[in-house]
Amino acid sequence: MITHYRKARNSDKEALYVLAKCLAMSFYVNQDDFSNVFNALIIDINVDVIVAERDQKLIGYVFVLHHPAFYANGNISWVEELFVMEKHRGQHVGRHLMEAAEQLSKERGSKLIALATRRASQFYKSIGYSESATYFKKHFD
Repeated sequence: MITHYRKARNSDKEALYVLAKCLAMSFYVNQDDFSNVFNALIIDINVDVIVAERDQKLIGYVFVLHHPAFYANGNISWVEELFVMEKHRGQHVGRHLMEAAEQLSKERGSKLIALATRRASQFYKSIGYSESATYFKKHFD
């Protein structure tokens, strides 16, 4: 089976909603809010959403933000979300999504690409990433 990697388009909204619901653990992803966020991201010039498609079905995605940072003396890229359906893990789909994210980040002139993870540190280490910082967050109600 051939997997295709491409930028997300409007017609991917429903399939991406299903995948995002599978990824989320800290929040409940509801369709109305997802739709609003998707509509904003798909047109944002500082965002890349790349999907993995097999047999005309989405099996994974990566969502990357690009922005300037003082400490880097230029742009950085931040992987906000990466998800691959469980039955497709171990088939290099995540690796190829990250390679696509890295390539787009380099094309934008980013100095680095970074992310936070709780469950996939071994995966990121296996593709050349190193631990750098502790992640903190604060929820707003």
